[in-house]
Amino acid sequence: MKHFTTIYDVPDHNKIIEEAIQLKQNPLAFSELGKGKTIGLIFMNPSLRTRLSTQKAARSLGMEVMVMNLDKESWAIEWNDDVIMNGNSVEHIKDAAGVLGTYCDIIGIRCFPTLTDKKLDYSEKILIQLMKYCNVPVVSLESATLHPLQSLADAVTIKENWKQNYKPKVVLTWAPHIKALPQAVPNSFAEWITKLDVDLTITHPHGYELCKDYTRGATIEYDQEKALKDADFIYVKNWSAYNDYGKTPEVKENWMMDLNKYQLTNSARIMHCLPVRRDVELSSKLIDHPKSLIQQQAANRVYSAQAVLKTILMKLPSKQTNIHALSLEEA
Repeated sequence: MKHFTTIYDVPDHNKIIEEAIQLKQNPLAFSELGKGKTIGLIFMNPSLRTRLSTQKAARSLGMEVMVMNLDKESWAIEWNDDVIMNGNSVEHIKDAAGVLGTYCDIIGIRCFPTLTDKKLDYSEKILIQLMKYCNVPVVSLESATLHPLQSLADAVTIKENWKQNYKPKVVLTWAPHIKALPQAVPNSFAEWITKLDVDLTITHPHGYELCKDYTRGATIEYDQEKALKDADFIYVKNWSAYNDYGKTPEVKENWMMDLNKYQLTNSARIMHCLPVRRDVELSSKLIDHPKSLIQQQAANRVYSAQAVLKTILMKLPSKQTNIHALSLEEA
């Protein structure tokens, strides 16, 4: 596995899920694997779980960790090729990424979409430009369209609570919010969960359809109560519109998941990626419910990141060569 940006970067998704579950039993089993290696974590947006869980995962593997808030602590980056840099941008990504690849053996980056330019966001320019120029493995800590570390943790959490002789019904339900949010988490959740042996239903109001590239294999249901019937897992998440990109069409019905709707389910496990706006997206009584898996999901972020980093580290040479780092003899 060279990079980790989507499930399609993973040779065997079932194997990496099991790897995370095994690492949870003994997190320090490979504490020497990353010795002498450095991971650089680059954030262009706020983060709590992703930042801390990835740091902990890397250190459990013996890695050194460097963290930078690129949007606040760096020179302004030019992301476009073949431009005359006579504007506000100070450093080109080709140069910055080359330096990062010299300092780091693995780079993680978190960036959000504009929610104004669908073509730009879904091109994943920032992620692709970094991978193009850094010459080391790149891990997505959330991109404009996907959040694979979150979805791997979600898959691990479902697997841990799944009766193996039973094909569960998993429901991803849209939730209200006070502002437009990215489609990355629901896109990624659908991309991962449709690869498992489950029945996935996605329910949302009209106007909130996701990109079909990620929802193939899922049942789309506009009637939330019908979707919730007999569900075994309920994943609650808000997202903005894909077709009318970044917009939040008016929804008159009550879509917040609450105890009354919960009665329709098969005593379902409740999931949310956090942060969550209590009693806006999801009832506090369900967040704190005995069947809530929300804290377990957050805990599993550590072991999912560790499984990804372990897989990448296993493929790295003992002393990684970087084309930007010349020896004294070559110089």
